[in-house]
Amino acid sequence: MLIYTVGTWDLLHVGHIALLQYCKSLGGTVAVGVASDEVVASYKINRPVIPLDQRMEVLKALRCVDIVRPYYELEYTSACRDLGTDIFVIGEDWGKAPHNLDVESFLKNAGKSIVQVEYHPQTSSTKIKKTIAQLHAVA
Repeated sequence: MLIYTVGTWDLLHVGHIALLQYCKSLGGTVAVGVASDEVVASYKINRPVIPLDQRMEVLKALRCVDIVRPYYELEYTSACRDLGTDIFVIGEDWGKAPHNLDVESFLKNAGKSIVQVEYHPQTSSTKIKKTIAQLHAVA
């Protein structure tokens, strides 16, 4: 069984680890898609602090991650098809954007699952960046 999840994975934190460990707990191989800077810029105000190759290297070092691959377009269907994804794990802010609906339809038609998880309540990369900015402004 192959479990696939995607994200920016900037400033790796406890919420990221919880998500990846959850993916591993589902059993099987965990594949992680890492958004390129250009993809992130298409839907977020702030670009990643950590370069793509380094974000991928950090993920590859984790015991709960088996495959790490970048993606350069905001679409998930091709990776799900190429990997043979059985379960696609997404965050609570998934939404109804066309690229999300496309992969949902693909997975449903293939008899595969989507599991939506809540974000970790204690932290996020955005919160970390805001804290750093506040600390820097005071210094």
